[in-house]
Amino acid sequence: MLSDGLWSIGELAARAGVTVKTVRFYSDRGLLPEAARSSGGHRRYGAEALDRLRFIRSLRALDLPVPEVERVLERDGADEVLEEAVAGQLRDVGSQLVALRWKEASLRLLQECAAGERAERLRLLGALPAPPDTDALARFWRRALPARLPGRVVSMVLDAVVPQPPEEPGTDQVLAFARLHALVTDPRLERPEFRPSPPLPDGAYRPVVLYEGLAEAYALASAEMRAGRAPGDGGALDSFVSAYAHARGESDTPAFRRRLLGLLALDDSPVLPRYWKLAAGLFAPDQPVLGLLHHHLSTALRAEVHGPAARGLSWRAAR
Repeated sequence: MLSDGLWSIGELAARAGVTVKTVRFYSDRGLLPEAARSSGGHRRYGAEALDRLRFIRSLRALDLPVPEVERVLERDGADEVLEEAVAGQLRDVGSQLVALRWKEASLRLLQECAAGERAERLRLLGALPAPPDTDALARFWRRALPARLPGRVVSMVLDAVVPQPPEEPGTDQVLAFARLHALVTDPRLERPEFRPSPPLPDGAYRPVVLYEGLAEAYALASAEMRAGRAPGDGGALDSFVSAYAHARGESDTPAFRRRLLGLLALDDSPVLPRYWKLAAGLFAPDQPVLGLLHHHLSTALRAEVHGPAARGLSWRAAR
C-alpha cells in the first residue's frame, strides 16, 4: 500500500486474487472507482474498489455476462436487476440440466440396445436437435391444418397435439421422441398417400366451428374415460357429432351420423396412427391423447350406427 493508503493496480489485483489485465478491463469499462492518479498518470485504488471487484467476481462466478454485471452495479434498482439476472441464470441452468439428462438417456439407449440396433438408433438420435425441441412437430401440424385458421385456434390445437420433451426422459421416451421426429420429417409426407387428410373433405364447412367443437368433445370424452365410462354413455359422443354437423351447417340426425361414419373412414393415411402411437408415452399423465380420444369416439359412433348391441363390444376392443 502506498503512503497515502491507496493501492496500485498490481496491489489491487493481488488482494482480489485476479490478474492486472482483469482489473484494467473493469476499470476501462468504468466499473471500478479510481481514488486518484499518480504523478505519472498511474491508477490508484482504495478499499471501495476492492469491495467492488470482489462483488464483480462473485457475479461473474455465477456466469452473469458483463452487461448484466454492469446493470446490477447501477445504483437505481440494483436489487431488482440482480433478482432478474439470477432468475435468468437459473432458467439457463435448468435448460442445461435438461439437455444433459437427454444426453445421458440417449447414451444409455445406445449402450443398452442390441448391437444390431445401434446404427439405426444412432441415426435417429443424430437427426434429433440437442436439446430436443418441438419445431418439426409443430410444422407438421401447421401443414395439416386448414388455411387461414385463426391464430388462437392454431395455438389451441398445437397445445393439444404436440407433446413436450420430458425434462427427465427415460430411454423409451428418447426413442419414441426420436422416431416421432423422424416420422414428421420424412420426405415421403410430400406424397399424397402419406399426407394426413383434413378432418373433412374439401367443401363448405367452418373449420373454427369444427375445431372448437371437437375440443369440447375431447374434453368430455377424457372426463368420461377417467371415470371409467365409455364415450357413448355420456355427452361426449353427441358433442363429437355436433361439432361436425354444425361445422357443415347440418343437423345431428341418424342419417347424418351414418354419413359422418363414412367421412371419418376416408382417412387411410398411415401417418397419424403411427404419430399417436409414438406420442402416447410423451404426454403428461393428466393430458389426454387426442388421437386415442378420437379413435374411441369414432368407435362409439360406429357401434351406435351398427346397432346398440355392438357398442359395448366395440368399446372394449378399442381400449
